[in-house]
Amino acid sequence: MRDTRESRLLLVLLIVIAFALITIDIRGGEDSPVDGARQAAAGVFGPVENGVSGAVDPVGNAVGAVRDSDSRHNRITALEHENAALKQRLGSDDRNASRVRQLDAMLARAGAGQYGIKGAEVIGIGAAQGFSWTVTIDVGTRDGIKRDMTVLNGEGLVGRVTTVGPSTATVLLANDPDFTVGTRLEKTDELGFATGRGDRPLAVQLLNGKAKVKKGDRLVTFGSQADKPFVPGVPVGRVVRVDPSGGDLTRNVYVEPYVGFTKLDLVGVVVEAPRKNPRDAVLPARPKPAPTVTVTVTPSAPADPSEPADPTAPDAPAAPPTGAAGANEQE
Repeated sequence: MRDTRESRLLLVLLIVIAFALITIDIRGGEDSPVDGARQAAAGVFGPVENGVSGAVDPVGNAVGAVRDSDSRHNRITALEHENAALKQRLGSDDRNASRVRQLDAMLARAGAGQYGIKGAEVIGIGAAQGFSWTVTIDVGTRDGIKRDMTVLNGEGLVGRVTTVGPSTATVLLANDPDFTVGTRLEKTDELGFATGRGDRPLAVQLLNGKAKVKKGDRLVTFGSQADKPFVPGVPVGRVVRVDPSGGDLTRNVYVEPYVGFTKLDLVGVVVEAPRKNPRDAVLPARPKPAPTVTVTVTPSAPADPSEPADPTAPDAPAAPPTGAAGANEQE
C-alpha cells in the first residue's frame, strides 16, 4: 500500500474505532456488546492459535529442558562437592583418630623408659637417598636433632638419625641391611647384634653359642646411658626362629620387629637419654593366658541293700544262683 493521504486517514480511522470498541467493552462489563464478535473471532482464529502453539511448544519445552538440565547438573555438582567434602572430613577424622592413638602409644613408651623425645612426622621415603630403607622427618638441627640419635614410635625401635639439616633429618630404618644395633634378651640378658634384612625378620647373632633362647622371646636395645649410638631398653622384636646350636661360638636367631616399617607416620627422636637403664620396663605387658576349666566327674555311691529298690532305676543284673538249684544249673 502506497503512503497517501487516504491511507493515513484510514489508519487514523481504524485506531479511533479500536479505542471506541475497547471503551464500549470495558464499560459493558460481562454483557459487553462485542462478546459476539469476540467469540466469532475465537472460533476462526482458535484452531490456528492451537496449531501454532503445538508447533512452538516442543521448542519451548526443549529450551525449558535445557534450563532444567543445567539446574539439575548444578544441583548434582553441588551434591557431589558436598559428598566429597564429607568423605574428606570423615577420612580426616579417621586419620586424626589413628594419629592420636599413635601419639598416645609413643608417649606411653617414652614415659616407661624415661626418654625425652621430640615428636616428628614422616614426610618422605628413601627413594631420594637411594635404595636404602630410610625416611625423612620434619625436624632438624633447629629442633636439637643430632646424628646417631635413636628414633622410636609407639611400637618400638624405628632406627637412628644419619644426616641432619636445618629443618629435616634422614633416619636409617632398623630393617636396612646396613643397620646394626646391640640387643639384650629379656630376662636372661644374653647379648647380641641385630642386622636388618629388608622385609624379612632381623638376623640376631647372640654372643653366647649355648644361650638358651626359644620362639617368642623378646629383645630390647642394649644401648648405654650415654645414648651413643642407642639408648637402652627400646623394644626391638620377638624371636620367630632359632637356628640349632652347632657348637659355634655364636648362635643365630631371627626376630620379627615390632615396628611396621611400611606404614610409619609419627615418630619420636630421643633427645634426652634416661637417667637409668629401663631394662625390660618398656616392653608391652604379656597377654594373660586364658583360664583353663577342669571338669571332675564324681562316681555315684553303691546302693544300700537295706533300702527299698528304686522302681525307676534300671534293672540290676541277677545274683548268681545258690544252693541246690544253683548246683543243678551248674550240672
